Amino acid sequence: MAAPTQAAPAAKTSPTGVNERSGLQTILSLLPYLWPRGDIASHTRTVIAVVFLVAAKATNVLVPLAYAAAVDALTPKNLPGGTALIVIPAALILGYGLLRVSASFFGEMRDAIFASVQQRAARTVALGTFKHLHELSLRFHLDRQTGGLSRAIERGTAGIQVVLRMAIFNVLPTLLEVALVVAIIWTMFDWRFALTTGVAIAGYLTFTVTYSAYRVRVRRTMNESDSEAQTKAVDSLLNYETVKYFGNERHEQARFDLALARYEKAAVKNQVSLNMLNLGQACIIATGLTVVMLLAAQGVQDGSMSVGRFVMVNTYLMQIYQPLNMLGFVYREIKQGLIDMETMFRLMALPQEVADKPNARALTAVRGEVAFEAVRFAYRPDRIILQNVTFRVPPGKSLAIVGSTGAGKSTISRLLFRFYDVTGGRVTIDGQDIRDITQDSLRATIGVVPQDTVLFNDTIRYNIAYGRPGATQAEIEAAAKMAQVHDFVLRLPDGYDTRVGERGLKLSGGEKQRVAIARTILKNPPILILDEATSALDTRTEQDIQTALRELAAHRTTITIAHRLSTVVDADEIIVLDLGKVAERGTHGELLAQGGLYARMWAMQAEATELVPAK
Repeated sequence: MAAPTQAAPAAKTSPTGVNERSGLQTILSLLPYLWPRGDIASHTRTVIAVVFLVAAKATNVLVPLAYAAAVDALTPKNLPGGTALIVIPAALILGYGLLRVSASFFGEMRDAIFASVQQRAARTVALGTFKHLHELSLRFHLDRQTGGLSRAIERGTAGIQVVLRMAIFNVLPTLLEVALVVAIIWTMFDWRFALTTGVAIAGYLTFTVTYSAYRVRVRRTMNESDSEAQTKAVDSLLNYETVKYFGNERHEQARFDLALARYEKAAVKNQVSLNMLNLGQACIIATGLTVVMLLAAQGVQDGSMSVGRFVMVNTYLMQIYQPLNMLGFVYREIKQGLIDMETMFRLMALPQEVADKPNARALTAVRGEVAFEAVRFAYRPDRIILQNVTFRVPPGKSLAIVGSTGAGKSTISRLLFRFYDVTGGRVTIDGQDIRDITQDSLRATIGVVPQDTVLFNDTIRYNIAYGRPGATQAEIEAAAKMAQVHDFVLRLPDGYDTRVGERGLKLSGGEKQRVAIARTILKNPPILILDEATSALDTRTEQDIQTALRELAAHRTTITIAHRLSTVVDADEIIVLDLGKVAERGTHGELLAQGGLYARMWAMQAEATELVPAK
């Protein structure tokens, strides 16, 4: 289901640069998910649930009236003389029981019918947030904290369920019930009862709202501390090997414990403030109840009220006390739910840095010509990476990009994938500016084998099939054979069902690269990027992987980003980047003959290779 949109007031920006949202903004963002456009089933369920809500409250208000009538009917002076058969009181008692059962029935049916709407809304928002996170730029994800993001979605989804359930079916019905009860007390008794009840309710609500505003700040601090602790834990576990390499287990434990200590302090403060809130609410309600009961007792004593009326006013006040006590709890939960939702909606409000144009078209019938035309790019205004870079790769040909670290080699692949938009110039495929075509169709035409292959914590089959979800086992095995990984997989006890571990850590570097190659083979893209795909491997493994890469690159437009020049000698053209500019270009032989930067790099690498002792 497509996530609906809702305009909301502009959010304020905090000193830290993070947009802060008010409770009203968060509620306005949530409303479209409660009444999704075009979803007749959700609309029907919501209306039926509201009908049951009204029926439940109306029935509940009648209960004390039936109870009072039964008590008065059972008073000795009202019983039929000398008979044990009390038909009227029995009928009233049965009516009282029926009303209570009916109120419970309507309430439970309301919750049961609305459950689907509630869960669908939570699911839609969570999916929308997850989708939006994938749409945000690489710049955002390079700065992200994975643990904090996952907690934000988890808490936000739970907060949505709380707000939907309690705001719709607790706050408004409770206020309605309170109004009805005060009106009945005013009508059936006198102004003193109604005034005392109204003052107690007003004092209760004022105290609850005022004190809960303080607790909101406490809860926000607790959430931030929780996210910080989660982020540190996830980051440390993802970098398990690095922690072990440097023997920094105690350092990581100290960092995690410091974050937990902040959370502990905030959680204790949150609990103590909750206890104080409950105590204050109880005192206000008890005071109001005591005063009203004293007035009612005086009325019974002077004969202006029956025992049934005394019982009725007590029952009504207890009936008010219960929803009011629940209203305080509901208010706190709603405020906490809004805080929990705040971060998630803030994430959804982040602008998409790289977005498709409204009239963007799909890239079809790709021949595979890639061109950079006077491309300029800077991650920041004061950090220029590429300056006037121009090259063209004809369909089916190969281009190698070499240069020192920081020259801008990998930036070229990021621009081609459109993780960023160029600052100047343009990038084209088959003469079409990639900013004018959809990102989905662009990335469907490009395959990449990166230097640092990261696999999903799933099976080898899943990781290969990720290149084309839905591929058959035969297609997966054919790709694995071309990548020279099939025989290795068959030697494993679980074969293609072998799980590779977090980020593929159960496999060696060469095994991961072969899986990555098989995944790209299965994708079958017309354009291929090899981003230093063998630079982290030993010489023997590199030679084996190069064989698989040559088969992968055959008949495809290939851009190879390389550190080891020995891997690009067969390229149709080589360009040398230096400080973001194309310093040299030509074939391997032509560049050696020029005796320039490429020739010096070749000589240095050849010398380094000769100095390595034979094993």
